Amino acid sequence: MTSAEPISFAQAFELINPHLYTVEERIRAQAKAFDPAVEGYVSYVCGAGGKRLRPALALLSAGATGKITASHVDLAVILELIHIATLVHDDIMDGAELRRDQPSANAKWGNAITVLLGDCLFAHALRLSTNFSNSDISRRIADAAAEVCSGEIVQTQRRFDLKLSTADYYRIIEMKTAALFSAACELGAFISEASPPVIGALKSFGSKLGVAYQIYDDILDLAGSEEETGKTLGTDLRKGKFTLPVLLMLQSGKDPATIRSLLLKEDAVDGELLVAMLGSAGALKAAKGVALRLIGEALAQLDEIQDNKYARGLRAIADHLSTLLERF
Repeated sequence: MTSAEPISFAQAFELINPHLYTVEERIRAQAKAFDPAVEGYVSYVCGAGGKRLRPALALLSAGATGKITASHVDLAVILELIHIATLVHDDIMDGAELRRDQPSANAKWGNAITVLLGDCLFAHALRLSTNFSNSDISRRIADAAAEVCSGEIVQTQRRFDLKLSTADYYRIIEMKTAALFSAACELGAFISEASPPVIGALKSFGSKLGVAYQIYDDILDLAGSEEETGKTLGTDLRKGKFTLPVLLMLQSGKDPATIRSLLLKEDAVDGELLVAMLGSAGALKAAKGVALRLIGEALAQLDEIQDNKYARGLRAIADHLSTLLERF
């Protein structure tokens, strides 16, 4: 990629704003596809907004490799619906009460209805994916959805497991988070009929960015604030999900008895003590370093792509994640 004037995170979204507006309208309209008895639930979770990162990655990858088309907008809608379904199920698993500054679906209606709501959203997204004329696209979307769910199962299997390795952790987040980032970038380019090397480079960019993003989210869950994020924090540890900072703290060998005792408590964890121990072990800094390295590797993949404003938009998203990480 030739050097050119970089663009900001906000400018990256401005590039695709008309398309994102259509995606947003389409997501909110999906509730009408359901039975009237279900429509209100779907409308609630689909109308909550969000960062729309996966649609943005799909649309920017499309623009980086060709022209953004109606098929790219369809892709963006489907991937975001799958993501919303995973959030609905995540909040049940974590017992989270807040999602985007409003009561989570499970806090509002209980687990029984909410798990079925997530199922409905998954099924609906996969039904929409069958409208692509090329069945390879719908197959790839279904594969990504299955990977996300499998990652959640593996993570749940390994709760409160002090033997969880960093390799296990990376495998889990490659499935549960990076799969949709990767599919967004890969299929954005695939629909544009980009060359196989370019499609592969964007797939790799999305995967590495997705892993880095999950590490950032895991750091935020331990050291962020609910006022800033609009969601319930500290749920990972309470539910025995040992994320990268925690695993690195365990590996540090510092005060292992206290650390183990802290991690195996199923009631409220002393957040201040935990953050102090993470800092003392250098675990937050080390996890941040891993995420920043992955972002660098992701950006290197974009060297395979011809420079244009959309490719610079992809760079801007990765750079913005680096800026967010630098706060810790």
